[in-house]
Amino acid sequence: MAAIIEMESVSFSYGSEAEHALDDISLRVEAGDFVGVIGPSGAGKSTLAACLSGAIPHHFTGELFGATRIDGTDTCEVTLTDIARIVGSVNQDIDAQMVASIVEDELLFGLENFGVDHADIERVMSEALDAVGIADLRHREIATLSGGQKQKVAIAAILALAPRVLVLDEPTAALDPVSSRMVFDILRELNRTKKITVIVIEQKVALLSEYCSRMLVMNAGRLELEGTPHEVFAHGDRLRAIGVDSPRTVRISNSLARDGLAVPTEPCLNVEEAYRLIRDTLSTVPGIGERAADEPEPSPHVPARPHAEGAEPVLTLRDVGFTYPNGGASVQDLSMTVYPGELVGIVGQNGAGKTTLTKLLNGLLRPSQGAVRIAGLDTRDTPVSTIAAHVATLFQNPDRQICKNTVLDEVAFGLELTGVDPSAARERARRVIKRFGLPATEAPFSLSRGQRQMVALAGVVVMEPDIVVLDEPTSGLDYRECMTVMETVRDMAEHGSAVVMVCHDMEVVSDFAERIVVMADGRILGRGPASDLFADRDLMARSSVTPPQVIDLAQRLAHDVSPAFSHITEVSDIVRTVKELMGRA
Repeated sequence: MAAIIEMESVSFSYGSEAEHALDDISLRVEAGDFVGVIGPSGAGKSTLAACLSGAIPHHFTGELFGATRIDGTDTCEVTLTDIARIVGSVNQDIDAQMVASIVEDELLFGLENFGVDHADIERVMSEALDAVGIADLRHREIATLSGGQKQKVAIAAILALAPRVLVLDEPTAALDPVSSRMVFDILRELNRTKKITVIVIEQKVALLSEYCSRMLVMNAGRLELEGTPHEVFAHGDRLRAIGVDSPRTVRISNSLARDGLAVPTEPCLNVEEAYRLIRDTLSTVPGIGERAADEPEPSPHVPARPHAEGAEPVLTLRDVGFTYPNGGASVQDLSMTVYPGELVGIVGQNGAGKTTLTKLLNGLLRPSQGAVRIAGLDTRDTPVSTIAAHVATLFQNPDRQICKNTVLDEVAFGLELTGVDPSAARERARRVIKRFGLPATEAPFSLSRGQRQMVALAGVVVMEPDIVVLDEPTSGLDYRECMTVMETVRDMAEHGSAVVMVCHDMEVVSDFAERIVVMADGRILGRGPASDLFADRDLMARSSVTPPQVIDLAQRLAHDVSPAFSHITEVSDIVRTVKELMGRA
């Protein structure tokens, strides 16, 4: 096949004194490829996307060496408009990409600027909206949409222009699991039927590995690995060393092979592959498969949660309702109780009302029905400044809460606002900054998206609040950053803070949240232990949630192979259970 994109020894830096964001990249993308790009924050992935979309050299200035050719033409020799007729791009910062106030107008802007015949605009726009499942949002104000809904609008606006190449920079970062899969289904359909070349930068490695035919691993501006998903994830230890996660099923198959428990094969990219490997590995063990576990027996893998015992709740919602005056996701009949030291996950579909719930928790919204009590205070008649002394919030977009010129000033700012002595505030801030590995003297907006997220979270952590409200705390973070953030959050819970976390990464929720609250359509559908609710397939389907790989795998193995797999939530427990069962053979 002919190459639609070629890069020859491309290096780029954002200034003459800056390090290379891309360092000697040579790359060939065939027409019709479906390419996934992974790597840690700061690896150069977004800079690569900017080169592929023509933003470099036409939008970003710097020192550029080598050549990037789109359909045979050097990007330095044509206009950005010419490139945009071939390559459509969806950026990380969705708000910066929006140009209109109404969803319909956002799509119209591109269609009219590209000279699409007016007789075709209605059909093209309707098809694009239907393709990403947002026809009902057509007349909504973009400002009233959730982060995930905005992401879908941006994708629809690009799809309407029918590009030959799609370059997407973390297109599912703000989407629920079912919506994320729907986006990738759309991309695969476009790739297969319309032969559109797709290049996706993504942190959701399990999802990416299932759809792409080829993967690129970037590190420090260079191509570290390249190959099929099976070939790339066979290097699990190497990926982990540079800060890239592997699907949990890959960890399981690699561990089984390393420990001599299974014949070394290609890594298992999904639950089905891992299920077959473990089933076949255990097929010779006496008694395996003779007793299905329709009602799995209690398991020692279920963790205890002692923090809430004997404590008064620090957060209570009773029959809470709220409706936005200008439309938006209303919530009804919300009731929940959170105790000191608990880490509670809030999961559910985009538009379920999760972000609205977080704003009710921190007093930015007052309930129109029911009551929210924070540390004994009713939010309906308590000033936000008083509530802020008890509740610290990390919002979806960290750029909305960063306002200082250095990381140190930013992290110390909240403490100073509450009356802490400036020198004491800065000393506390330095300790947190060191823990997060952040550059204290750098300007926050000079950092990567993931690093800015960590700066914003550091500003929350340093407050040592009674309640921490996190809205998508791991969005845009690489594996190493994600673990740093979540281990810090867990440590806050261990020291007595109640943590309420909205999160679309079900693996993170499974690893760190003992309890979850499941939402859909503005209501709470279920609440309870994470392992129990994730195993409820009907509940997961109603809330557009895909259960974590390990829980899904353990449930299938418990039902078909051995009840010893009941309630398992950890990779290590799957491997240990296989080893114990193999000991019977």
